[in-house]
Amino acid sequence: MKHFLLKILKSILKQLARLMVWRFKPKIIGITGSAGKTSTKEAIFAVLKNHHHVRKSKGNLNNEIGVPLTILGDWSEKELKLVSRDTPPGEKRIKKLFFWIKVIVSALIRVLFLHKSAYPRVLILEYAADRPGDIKYLLEIARPQIGLVTTIGEIPVHVEFFSGPEAVAREKSKLIESLPANGFAVLNFDNEIVMEMRERTRARVITFGFAEGADLRITNFNLTQTNADNISVNQRNNLRESALGGVSFKLEYAGSVVPVVLKNAFGKAQAYAAAASACVGLIFDLNLVEISEALSNNYQPAKGRMNLIAGIKDTYIIDDTYNASPISMQEALETLRNLPAKRKIAVLGDMLELGKYSIEAHESLGRFVAPIVDILVTVGPRAKFIAEEAKNSGLAENKILSFDTASEAGLAVQDLIKPGDLILVKASRAIRLEKVVEEIRKI
Repeated sequence: MKHFLLKILKSILKQLARLMVWRFKPKIIGITGSAGKTSTKEAIFAVLKNHHHVRKSKGNLNNEIGVPLTILGDWSEKELKLVSRDTPPGEKRIKKLFFWIKVIVSALIRVLFLHKSAYPRVLILEYAADRPGDIKYLLEIARPQIGLVTTIGEIPVHVEFFSGPEAVAREKSKLIESLPANGFAVLNFDNEIVMEMRERTRARVITFGFAEGADLRITNFNLTQTNADNISVNQRNNLRESALGGVSFKLEYAGSVVPVVLKNAFGKAQAYAAAASACVGLIFDLNLVEISEALSNNYQPAKGRMNLIAGIKDTYIIDDTYNASPISMQEALETLRNLPAKRKIAVLGDMLELGKYSIEAHESLGRFVAPIVDILVTVGPRAKFIAEEAKNSGLAENKILSFDTASEAGLAVQDLIKPGDLILVKASRAIRLEKVVEEIRKI
């Protein structure tokens, strides 16, 4: 009965969303990829918000429920929390029922009576591919005019439900294949799998990346971090999270060059997000100076995505707890490698939905992390393969701690950290490593 009702709800939401798109004809930007979708969405919103009426999907609204919800209205965080993973099935049933009634009724009213000028001109949507057919389903709801692919890893997240990595890439490429001839495909020039998609679209292709040959190129990438060794305890105590550093780089396009500074944003993934958003800004006839100013003034990384925050005992935390895949894990660890600290600690949890590639991916991460960190803390059964391979790769056994739950790990990390430490915390969302961050962050 429950699955039957859910199927009916999905069908209603799909038809209402299709009606909304037909009625108001917004420009739709569709984003897909193995990692970086949300950061790219936030960057595009930062670039366009001062020039157009824009709506972006909130949180992780990127599936057959989330995409229609974004199209149908701008719902509050409290309302969305009701229908997210934060509210377990079976809880708050009455409130959930009234929310869905509100969604359906208000959507019908908007379709029938809302003036076209009151609806957003631009929708920024994430298109997730958890299983075969997902992209096709979402395209039936809303077909973008601009399609963007962030990156695709050799072992992409959600590969558990596909025949292999190639099948994941084929599924995501459907977004690019669906673009109209007068549309735009924005592709990561540095990712070979992504660049293969340029042969599958009629749309105009614009590329971004660090490598020479990208239409919009990232150069002069630097960290602008605060060095914990060079500031006093009093200065640390008075620092705000937004002033703890960030990244700077230049964007080059068609002979023009502009500098970009992103505060409280770390890692090359943030530069990729900014470059992708700059491509979209150019499509909307903004110039590089306007784009650079918008990114520097408006962009804030989403919570739990490479946020540098102050920790207890005069430490710093890189909070990247929202989700994890093999490629995003390596990018986060590269950032940890390049930041200065007295000691570097990685708290890493399970990467989920990798299927038969799970052991291989976790062991590979163990080899990768071993030369980077002074202390490794793992959380979850799969992450024990990270710990084992890190030990085999030279990290001393007494520098490795493994726990079953985030709560256990949080208490242990609280005891072991010392002034000047830099702690990276990252895992798939279901591991709930935000509990570790809450244990050790400065209040």
